[in-house]
Formats: sequence, structure tokens, C-alpha cells
Amino acid sequence: MIAYCWHSVEGYSKIGKYTGNGNTDGTFIYTGFSPAFIMYKKVNGANSWHIIDNKRDTSNPARTNLFADDALAEDTTYIRFDFLSNGFKQRTSYDANNVSGGEYIYMAFAENPFGGENVPPATAR
Repeated sequence: MIAYCWHSVEGYSKIGKYTGNGNTDGTFIYTGFSPAFIMYKKVNGANSWHIIDNKRDTSNPARTNLFADDALAEDTTYIRFDFLSNGFKQRTSYDANNVSGGEYIYMAFAENPFGGENVPPATAR
């Protein structure tokens, strides 16, 4: 077994969960920054880990996603996300990212990281 453990860093990363609403005006997830990279998975179902970023699609809705746990090529079939200045929003009712009552976990990384402690290195004496 391998365990990857992350935690949120204000202005840099957000790790969390959300519940889908099954609507094309989907769930909004607040991150506090505009995401550049999101990896998510439905936890109450047998879905893959999906990755979506702002480099493959430079305008909304972003739709090109990768599968972190599968050898499939990029896919643009069902996933629709809006990358917003303070989070992201679902734009589909697809099972993998926004089915009504679906429980999802995610990690997001900022397009322009800021915040946190910015402590200069100690100087030699």
C-alpha cells in the first residue's frame, strides 16, 4: 500500500470534499484561489481519479480530463468545469463529478499561489 497525504495551505492548495447536486448549474466549491489543477474522485462509487487543469482548456468550461488510475487517453466526453477566481463549479450532472447526493473528494492547486508564511532564510552568524 501507498499513502499520499496532503493538507490545505491557504492560497496555495485546498483539499476537501463536496456533495453533488445533479444539476448542470452544479455545485460550487470554494478554494479561495483560481485553481490551475484539480484531482477528484467520487468516493461512494467505483469511479476513476480524474484530473482537470487550465492548460489543456484555457477557457470555460474546461472539459479535457485525464485519468490518474487508468491508461485511458484524454477524454472530453462528459466532464465540464468552470475555473473561477475563487474556486470551481460543476457544469454537468455526470456521475463522476456531480451526481445528486454523490460524495467527492478533491485536491486543488492555485494558478497563482499566494499566502502562507513567507519567512526569509536564517542568515549565518
